[in-house]
Amino acid sequence: MTEIPAGSLPPPQERRQLRESRSLTQAQVATQVGVSRATVRSWERGRSIPSGREGEAYARLLTGEVLTPAQTFDALYVFCAPALVRQTYLLTGRRELAREAVERAFQLAWQRWPEVAQDRDPGGWVRAMAYEYALSPWHSFRPRYRSPEPPPTDPADRALLHALLKLPPSYRRTLILYDGVGLDLPETAAETEASTPAAAGRLTRARAAVAEHVPELADPAALHRRLLELASREHLRAARPPTVRTVGERRNVFWTRAAIAFTVAIIGSTALTLRTAPTHYEPPIAPAQAVQGVPPPPAMGPLSRAEQALRAKLHRAESNGPERLAPAAR
Repeated sequence: MTEIPAGSLPPPQERRQLRESRSLTQAQVATQVGVSRATVRSWERGRSIPSGREGEAYARLLTGEVLTPAQTFDALYVFCAPALVRQTYLLTGRRELAREAVERAFQLAWQRWPEVAQDRDPGGWVRAMAYEYALSPWHSFRPRYRSPEPPPTDPADRALLHALLKLPPSYRRTLILYDGVGLDLPETAAETEASTPAAAGRLTRARAAVAEHVPELADPAALHRRLLELASREHLRAARPPTVRTVGERRNVFWTRAAIAFTVAIIGSTALTLRTAPTHYEPPIAPAQAVQGVPPPPAMGPLSRAEQALRAKLHRAESNGPERLAPAAR
């Protein structure tokens, strides 16, 4: 564990004053350093000694050294990603989808980092994005997620996970946020975009459904403990922070280039249309109409006397026509 040099960290009685002089809350310091708010409170009261990389980041923050956006993002990722992957696994029952959802959420956070860094709860912002991505119904159409994954080896874990996956997505999300993550009811309602009474109703019905499948989990305290145990038994690892940032940057560059190419294609097609479009009005050709007044063709029948006489006269005439003048030989 890295030791912080003496004198680089202010004494406990000055740490809170330095934090407040920079208009930072304990939650913001915890996010930038990569620890919990309770840890920052303990540091300010002198109950614990900052150490390791978190202690170094805390010392730089208090002594005026500004953390770079990448350092702040990495601290948030290291602090939130491991637990968030396990929570997302409880939400979906798929290990690979849980890792993918968390990495996508952090990639999106890195693309919008100036906005996310100023958020009141950056960890909650990333968690909401990860849950939204994980619960998307489009994953059922992807070949890699059509077949079920191997269930947990422990029968009790299998029963609990099966009971969770039988719940509607909104009920499952509410249950995991309240009994798994530990949010209070208003925070759970805000993250699920529901009213507090609606969130309370979902939580009550979700607990009843889980207790119906697993009766020993009717106690909320026992359910909370079993959710933590189930998540911790799965050895799920997220990618390293630089990898997530690099992939996010590449994805951002790809979509930027795709947007530019699409815009160029639209401009080119518009220019071609203007180039080949007619410059004057050409009236359309009138539709065809039936000709009126034409007598109907005569029907076949016996010849009259005049027709028979004409036929006889034609038969008597020379077949080669009238005599022609022919040059005489000399």
